[in-house]
Amino acid sequence: MKACIETTASAPPLPGAEETRAIPRLLQGVDRQERVGEIVASLEESARNHLVVYMEERMEKMLSIGASDMDLGGEGCAHRIWYRVAGRKVADMEGPVLSFEDGDLLIHSLLTEKQQGHLLSERNVDFSYTLELDGVRHRLRADAYFDLGHLALNMRLIPGGIRPLQELGFHFRAMERFNIQREKRGLVLVTGITGSGKSSTLDSIVDANNRIADSHVTIIASPIETIHEPRRCIIRHREVGRDVRSFKEGTVQALRQDPDIVVIGEMRDPDTIMTALEITDSGHKVFSTLHTSSAAESVDRIIGEVPAVEQERVRLRLGDVLSCVVSQKLVPVIGGGRVLAKEVLVVTSSVRAAIKNNNIGEVYQMIMESRDDGMITLEQDLHRLVGVGRIRPEVARDFANNKRRMEALLNG
Repeated sequence: MKACIETTASAPPLPGAEETRAIPRLLQGVDRQERVGEIVASLEESARNHLVVYMEERMEKMLSIGASDMDLGGEGCAHRIWYRVAGRKVADMEGPVLSFEDGDLLIHSLLTEKQQGHLLSERNVDFSYTLELDGVRHRLRADAYFDLGHLALNMRLIPGGIRPLQELGFHFRAMERFNIQREKRGLVLVTGITGSGKSSTLDSIVDANNRIADSHVTIIASPIETIHEPRRCIIRHREVGRDVRSFKEGTVQALRQDPDIVVIGEMRDPDTIMTALEITDSGHKVFSTLHTSSAAESVDRIIGEVPAVEQERVRLRLGDVLSCVVSQKLVPVIGGGRVLAKEVLVVTSSVRAAIKNNNIGEVYQMIMESRDDGMITLEQDLHRLVGVGRIRPEVARDFANNKRRMEALLNG
């Protein structure tokens, strides 16, 4: 596999390909995809199964080469299937060459009628998929979307096992903030860019509570990635779009279901943020994620997402309910693979005062000086990884948020 495009023979025709290519060129975008969906729906069961099996063979290849993601369809993939292996996107030069119409057919074949409707109305749909292979269930998170009128798809393999929380290297003071037995209420955020392992860290936290606490956990996500087997907890899995209409509605409904812990897959809009703060303030433990790269940025993001007239009230409420922020990255290690590097903010009385007084600029210094309270900056954790021989100094420099501080630590 190489990260470049070459020309090879086209794949054999797929079921429905002839009908799809016969769609008039004047029919574009959503109208064209609506027609493709009708063609897929009209296929005989064996023909549609052929499309699904074709896709599942590509998913099997993900497993065999250790890929985390697969992409296909649309202009951007240049007729190839791409995989992310060890953090790098590479095109499968030994695989089939897919026309735009082939990509449209294959993506539609994975969608239910309701998911197709959402895709056509919103130009995007998130969904989950389960691959049965040799008696083992492998779950994937998928996102289908438009790319210059045709469909594109990303599928991400959800790690099969849940890593024990103790293996993630958190200080015991931070671990106390994750533990429902030690802290009954409070908001815990796990943040990072897409692909930084946020969902995996949340799964480890849920699993840890599931093993020690007699509680009720409600998970609201889009899509549901990991199915947690109830051990000592009741665990409800509510997928947005299938079990509940939105994150906000799922969160509000959870209050009437007697939960102890509410997991909100992502705080992606002001309504969900406000609702999360309200249910935390009412005495619940809430875990959620944000797409931010540092603890201080996470605080600013929450406040900045709400209207200006609400920001002071949200700032004060956030100061009251925020318990811990974990901002993380997956960093390439020497010899291959990736390792978790993290920044941890444990909200002490001093941090709480800084948030309420709008002194967010002081938070980084507080983290840097508060190791005994379970805190660590990303740069300190990267420096630790360099010190134990897991990563190279140049990698630490590349992944640091505070380049000047990183350089000072490396120069000692």
